[in-house]
Amino acid sequence: MLVVDWMTPNVVAVKPETSLLKCRNLLKEKNIRRLPVVDEGNKVVGIVSDRDVKGASPSKATTLEVHEMQYLLAELKAKDIMTPRPITVKPEATVEEAALLMLDKKIGGLPVVNDDGALIGIITDQDLFKLLVEITGARQSGLQLNFSISDAPGSMRVIFDTLRERRARIISVLTAYQNEKRNVSIRIREMDDTRSEDELVAHFQDLGLLTSWTRCREHA
Repeated sequence: MLVVDWMTPNVVAVKPETSLLKCRNLLKEKNIRRLPVVDEGNKVVGIVSDRDVKGASPSKATTLEVHEMQYLLAELKAKDIMTPRPITVKPEATVEEAALLMLDKKIGGLPVVNDDGALIGIITDQDLFKLLVEITGARQSGLQLNFSISDAPGSMRVIFDTLRERRARIISVLTAYQNEKRNVSIRIREMDDTRSEDELVAHFQDLGLLTSWTRCREHA
């Protein structure tokens, strides 16, 4: 999966000379948490977050007069509060690369730029949450089965053979590695009746592979 398939295009961006007041209003009106800052050639030169705006805005406890507050908000510019030279990502990068960057750098979003450095989109933690929901099938009702198996060739065959024999329909399969074990989470659609589901769970428990399971309700 590539960044270009999950990024938000048509990004709301500002110029270095955009006032703090306008930045604050844009964040509120568009219900977003960050604004890329671009130059006249649409090249990314910085990024302003809602935290930057809050940190630069007068607090409710300020002794400034109203006209003084308005002057401050108008005089401060995006260039004064932005993070310069922000970390960016290319559209052909994988979503996993973007997630690693955000995790390692402790940031919530990455401007997406083309080979010329021009802004073409943004990918945020919210986009990654949407991706997680989609690839897991989290909105669909069904049964989630969690296994711990050895990391050996063919170790999952007995699981898939059993699911096929019992006509289970797979929604998603996720794997992770921990302590030299392979943890596998399989979500299947609801079966014909709960008895069939109970028999499937009991069978996997008898095999000693199932670590946990749960029935998942549908989410609109």
